[in-house]
Amino acid sequence: MATIYDVAKRAGVSVTTVSRVLNNRGYISQETRQKVYQTIEELNYQPNELARSLLSKQSNVIGLIIPNVSHPFFGEFTYAVEHYAYEQGCKLLLCNLQLDPVKEREYLKMMKRNQVNGIIMGSHTLDTEIYRNLNYPIVTVDRFIDDFPFVASDNEQGGRLAAELLIKKGCRKIVHICGNQSLDMLSNLRTKGFNNTAKSAGIETVVLETKMNVFDQEEYEYIISNMFAAHPDLDGVFATSDIIAAHVIKKCEQMGKDIPGQIKIVGYDDVSIASWICPGITTIKQPIEDMGRIAVNLIQKQMNLESICQKNILPVELVERETT
Repeated sequence: MATIYDVAKRAGVSVTTVSRVLNNRGYISQETRQKVYQTIEELNYQPNELARSLLSKQSNVIGLIIPNVSHPFFGEFTYAVEHYAYEQGCKLLLCNLQLDPVKEREYLKMMKRNQVNGIIMGSHTLDTEIYRNLNYPIVTVDRFIDDFPFVASDNEQGGRLAAELLIKKGCRKIVHICGNQSLDMLSNLRTKGFNNTAKSAGIETVVLETKMNVFDQEEYEYIISNMFAAHPDLDGVFATSDIIAAHVIKKCEQMGKDIPGQIKIVGYDDVSIASWICPGITTIKQPIEDMGRIAVNLIQKQMNLESICQKNILPVELVERETT
């Protein structure tokens, strides 16, 4: 079986150069890089990942903790993180938390065993002191936790844009369906932006919060049914996700309510389903791809002891479709 020394000898380079090519570290000319890769292929060399991680104290693996991979926003965010991590020579260790503290502890143990380069935290149930004591580079998504750098879209502006559009379209009683406000999430700012804008315009609003598990789609159906029963005169809905907006559309179709004639709907995220569904969902677009790229870059910068920006808030965009 070929060794790294065999690769270096045949390629006419040092062992250090081969190691840099394999780990995507330091400057290597394209000509040298191609020569090393060609030699690796010719010799069928298989790098020993475990040995490399033990020697370098790094595994070139980034841990990603998310609440629910089946949710379209987190599915698309995971795709972006994996794409940019791979470009940086890293692989992804995906932890689908589902708000389970037992799973979370097990995943943290697994990340320690694998000596991850850092953790992108899109969900947590355990005390944040546990994360602080890990001494890993950490980036949070849509949550502000002490001195950890975070990535988020401009949630408050998103709420304002949604309210402004619904008011402009003539809505006079708007229901806002949002996540549980007791959770310390930056996404709560969507509600703040919406409420402040509607209040300034003298528009009647109703805020309906989900329970602690904000991804329970059966609960969406329950909330929406009760919404129409309790507020038959509503003419606008601002949903905190495109998935909730899709459930509102489904209920309107069952009740024979015309969209956008009788009910106008604005979602949030601009995941793929927003443009696939009929009618297409007017929504607030989060720059999901950019959020994934920046999260990976923040991990890499912390690893390299580079200066970073703690607050990384990206602009949102109103995308108007058939529901308004």
